[in-house]
Amino acid sequence: MSKNIYTNPILSGFYPDPSICRVEDDYYLVTSTFAYWPGVPIFHSKDLVHWKQIGNILDRKEQLPLKNIETSRGIFAPTLRYHDGTFYMITTNVSSSLGNFIVTATNPAGPWSDPHPLGSAGIDPSLFFDDDGKCYYCGTQDRREGARYFGDNEIYIQELDLQTMKLTGESYPAWHGALRGVEWAEGPHIYKKDGWYYLLISEAGTGHHHAVSIARSKSLTEPFEGYKGNPILTHRHLGNQYPIVNVGHPDIVETQNGEWWMVCLASRICGGYYRNLGRETFLVPFTWEDGWPVVNPGKGILEETFTAPNLPADADCPVPAKEDFDNSKIPMHFLYLRNPQQENYSTTNKSGYLQMKLSPDLLSSTGAPSYLCRRQQSFHFLAETSVTFEAAADNEQAGLAIYQSQSYNYQLLVGTSESKTSLCVLKTYDDKTEVIAEKLLDTSFSTLYLRMTQSEQDLAFLYSTDSETFDTLAEHVDARMLSTDVANGFVGNTIGLYATSNGKPSETYAYFDYFTYENL
Repeated sequence: MSKNIYTNPILSGFYPDPSICRVEDDYYLVTSTFAYWPGVPIFHSKDLVHWKQIGNILDRKEQLPLKNIETSRGIFAPTLRYHDGTFYMITTNVSSSLGNFIVTATNPAGPWSDPHPLGSAGIDPSLFFDDDGKCYYCGTQDRREGARYFGDNEIYIQELDLQTMKLTGESYPAWHGALRGVEWAEGPHIYKKDGWYYLLISEAGTGHHHAVSIARSKSLTEPFEGYKGNPILTHRHLGNQYPIVNVGHPDIVETQNGEWWMVCLASRICGGYYRNLGRETFLVPFTWEDGWPVVNPGKGILEETFTAPNLPADADCPVPAKEDFDNSKIPMHFLYLRNPQQENYSTTNKSGYLQMKLSPDLLSSTGAPSYLCRRQQSFHFLAETSVTFEAAADNEQAGLAIYQSQSYNYQLLVGTSESKTSLCVLKTYDDKTEVIAEKLLDTSFSTLYLRMTQSEQDLAFLYSTDSETFDTLAEHVDARMLSTDVANGFVGNTIGLYATSNGKPSETYAYFDYFTYENL
């Protein structure tokens, strides 16, 4: 990538609901994680283009209870802010009594505090620190008067006492969104500029009609006036063939050089209106005209490339394609489903291997399966592993999986029985699991090499006994069912290592020598 040009998205794959803040010359960004653990990755950048993950904010079970929830529940829309030496992250766990809560840290890499539950209504909480030092909570809830339909929301504001971490005083309705009859006025953020308070929101849901709108007021306790030029950013008018869709959920930042930039979510499509990668993080410039923002002046849309911000170029920090499990800790970009049984995973019991205990929990359940994964980031990829595995019973299997939700996923699994090795590809579609390919090998192999590839919407599943020659078990497998447009929900796909005893107790372990994920 040229020094002066950057390519969107700046975070590819399942990184939705971005929130950003600046601390002097440093920028920090967070995204939502839903039912994945650890929760809310935090990134650092010097130039807004190159981002390095420095931690996960919610990395303790007491911060992030996720037991028995569907994949698109859990953590919604975090907001990251900095004030007077402290970082604040506020979010909603929609599947827990925590509800809306705050955690704090003096070091953005952590550790972060235990949650401070707020007891506030609705979702998508945000924080605003006024010039007098007071802090205000801004969130989304059902319209308190005259709600006409599901999703008939209002944005409300209430003071937050930072000493007690409790809301105080009156709650003020601020705005209902730009359009009459709009659904889901949400994702609010407040900013102050030139004596005005600006309220930036998303509306019309997080699908094709997603849009960014803005309003302003001279007071936080008075209703906000919407901009006549709303929405200031949307792609709903571009049709369903435009390569970037469902644009929304923004946050904005001013650089130390006086430039203004917006991060937002959007999705890329492939093979029709299919969004396998989920909602990704994009970056777009904007300016101010007559007291209102103009996004990407002259065009008004997200584009694949832009001139980079006027900031010193930061180093590129790509995540390694291959993980050899040589370190005692699993890298921070890896994810688990829900609250993992940590004792099921070890990189120290057998040097250079991930030891994974088989779990009775299935990927097709809402339990905590033995599944270690990373995000799918391209429509063209290769994933591969070496698994050493000797099943103690016919129900025991291990291998690779590509996962959209508990209801939609594919699995490439190996098992052994009666001195034979069995390979299969399982398809879970609409909560029903079936075998779509199967092969018995004449000899029992304790170590097999498993590979998965995707080219646009075609998946292939391959295997090898020597790591050199791979045979195809299944090809031209339809990946479109792994899109949210088929599966519904709010997440993108993950790809990872999986070991299961299919509902029965087990003391068996699978050993993975490496895991490669490479965008092609």
